[in-house]
Amino acid sequence: MHYTGTIWRPPYEAASLLLEVTAGCTHHRCKFCTLYTDLPFSFRMSSLEDIEGDLKEARKRCRKLTGREVTRTFLTGANPFVLKYERLMKISEMIHEYFPGMKTIGGFARITDIAMKSDEELSALSGAGYDGLTIGVETADDEALKFMDKGYLAADILKQCGRLYKAGIGYSFFYLTGISGAGRGEAGARASAAVFNQLHPARVGANMLTIYPDSGLYEEIRQGNWREESETEKYREIRALVENLEIPTIFAALGASNAFQMQSILPKDKGKLLAFLDDIIMNVGEDRLKRYRKSVRHL
Repeated sequence: MHYTGTIWRPPYEAASLLLEVTAGCTHHRCKFCTLYTDLPFSFRMSSLEDIEGDLKEARKRCRKLTGREVTRTFLTGANPFVLKYERLMKISEMIHEYFPGMKTIGGFARITDIAMKSDEELSALSGAGYDGLTIGVETADDEALKFMDKGYLAADILKQCGRLYKAGIGYSFFYLTGISGAGRGEAGARASAAVFNQLHPARVGANMLTIYPDSGLYEEIRQGNWREESETEKYREIRALVENLEIPTIFAALGASNAFQMQSILPKDKGKLLAFLDDIIMNVGEDRLKRYRKSVRHL
């Protein structure tokens, strides 16, 4: 199998076939991000020959190791949904050729990747099996989105995810706790909930901002242009997000960046989740949470 650098996938894609169709990120400008610094390039597409070779190998390996039919493929890379419509359709055709029982194809996507495709193309991609995209929106706080150079604003999240839903393509969000900075986390969470409540994410997954010296954000902090939230503030921010979410969704914080992992179904489990967060805020303490943050050497 052709895999380049560290392969990132959401926790809920653990059973999926991981197929490399891109490596790196087309945007590569988010100030907080260090996920693809191990690559000698910003972005690269896999050749169709490599993709087909990997599918042949995967078919042999999956049958031998699991004895079951694979029904889900997760395309790897920071935003494989950036690929042109024709290439995505070709990849779907190849996947279904080697795995006739494949039901859905997912991957990471940027809001800007969706904007590049027409409504007709999105509907056709849905028909070809594309579903369950994971979108790292991070926040719907426009001030934070601008400062971090995400390349879109809250209005774009609303528009493009509305188009996905209309086309029949499901999606989940990654939310980055701490992205709004010291003193602004709870306001950023409320702004995000207000946008999310108008949409249909199957999951809202929270990760905690962890700042490394090779990030652009580290330099902004060094120059006095931005201040990090305390660890306790970050949990107050998560609480504000959960409290203000009104849509049915799965809320989870399962990645290594989270000192305490959690997963709940909203709104059914909201009371229990808020109580759990209150216990962390009141009883764990900043020092213990800081020790955990410092222990996270790499995401």
